[in-house]
Amino acid sequence: MNRFTRLAPLIAQLAKFGTVGGVAFIVDISVYNLLRLTVMPDYPIGAKVVSVIVATTVSWLGSRYWTFKEGRNDARVREAFWFFLINAGGLGIAMGCLFVSHYVLGFTSQLADNISGNGIGLVLGTAFRYLMYKFVLFRAAPEGEARGTHRTEDERVERSA
Repeated sequence: MNRFTRLAPLIAQLAKFGTVGGVAFIVDISVYNLLRLTVMPDYPIGAKVVSVIVATTVSWLGSRYWTFKEGRNDARVREAFWFFLINAGGLGIAMGCLFVSHYVLGFTSQLADNISGNGIGLVLGTAFRYLMYKFVLFRAAPEGEARGTHRTEDERVERSA
């Protein structure tokens, strides 16, 4: 088996992740800037929270039903809870970048807010989310174990003994 054949599934998954992320990014940027230009001109953090919630919903649907469909579990509510919790971590990263830029460094223009929250924060938050999705939330079930069953290591050892 050549190196490309082994990497092909990972490359395909990364391409899907990037596509879903690109769509969610457009939703995030669009909602954020629409809110800043209309009902939340003086609330960059609040606008970011709302835009990320909307974009996270789009991202969950794309991740669950397309990017990581082989790793999703049957417990949709639990999966959605953890997905949104992981995305809260990504939001925290983006908000931290925005907060430092806007309130600590004093870069208060809409362009500066977009660069810090939607540029730097996006890159750092995306890396965090991908790793959490792949290795925690949407990991494939171990061979012989049904998806949607979350067993502890002790339960796996007991079951195999």
